Amino acid sequence: MLNIGILGCGKIAQVRHIPEYLANPGAAIAGFFDADAQRCQEIAAKFGGRAYASAEELFSDPAIDAVSICVANFAHAELSIQALRAGKHVLCEKPMAITLAECEAMLAEAEKAGKRLLIGQNQRLAKAHVKARELVAAGEIGKVVTFRTAFGHGGPETWSITPGKSTWFFDKKRAAMGAMADLGIHKTDMLRYVLGQDIVRTTARLLTLDKRGADDQLIGVDDNAICIYETSGGALGTMTASWTYYGQEDNSTILYGTKGILRIYDDPAHTIVLIPKEGEVKYYDLEQIQTNDNQTASGVIDEFVDAVTTGRPSMLDAGDVIRSMKAVFASIRSSEEGRPVDVAL
Repeated sequence: MLNIGILGCGKIAQVRHIPEYLANPGAAIAGFFDADAQRCQEIAAKFGGRAYASAEELFSDPAIDAVSICVANFAHAELSIQALRAGKHVLCEKPMAITLAECEAMLAEAEKAGKRLLIGQNQRLAKAHVKARELVAAGEIGKVVTFRTAFGHGGPETWSITPGKSTWFFDKKRAAMGAMADLGIHKTDMLRYVLGQDIVRTTARLLTLDKRGADDQLIGVDDNAICIYETSGGALGTMTASWTYYGQEDNSTILYGTKGILRIYDDPAHTIVLIPKEGEVKYYDLEQIQTNDNQTASGVIDEFVDAVTTGRPSMLDAGDVIRSMKAVFASIRSSEEGRPVDVAL
């Protein structure tokens, strides 16, 4: 039985981590810490466990075996490293950290401590993405030549635990990055997983086109990111992340191969549509992907608990996820410098 401490009692903790730990027979929530002491106490009273007065107090408790880091982006690395130094296994929310140096420091600390460090890249666990990876690996659409993938919705204003224009997602000091870190990392990581290839070159534009904060000024982070990715297998395609899809959420991916087309979460009636160059169209009806308005079990907590308990490798291991983060940081650099950037792997 893993005793879990949760740092950050905001929306992601309340809709994902807490209910999924409660549903897992191999884990027990031992306590919480949040910068908002009242919120922390309320959550502890509601779900059981101790409300710690500080992160340090939680980390120093020998009864805690592992932690979930569910705080704003800027604190991911600091708290993860502190937890690892205290001998705790760590599940950190995405994005892994806000700089490559921080990501590398997290990995180094996990190796030094001999503890597990997993990142909550839940799109790898989505059933259609798992099946798509199998179909691509089996050569069902031949060699992937081009692709397009998108993740867009109306923004985090209604998602955040503090909804509205004052959400921390719009604060550059706390978020560091906008749609690229919130949504773009998901699709970048998913592409690597489904294709079984790395992103090796990116040409990107990260812009703030529409979102305004409480001061009615454009927010300090990107609300749209459009990247042209080149992969290690020679494929070329686009990845779009947007907070300005003011209507139906889009979380689709289309792969165009030499033997056919694979449409993933693109058809409202079928989660995967395989359109071969010759022959009949095949449909795969699997679980629909989660949306902000339709939360289902992500599988991340079950993966974390099982990986830590058994010691087996995990598809969410930070050592692999950092390769997705490198593509994100290269895209930011590409946008800043106005040129294509190679991803240093």
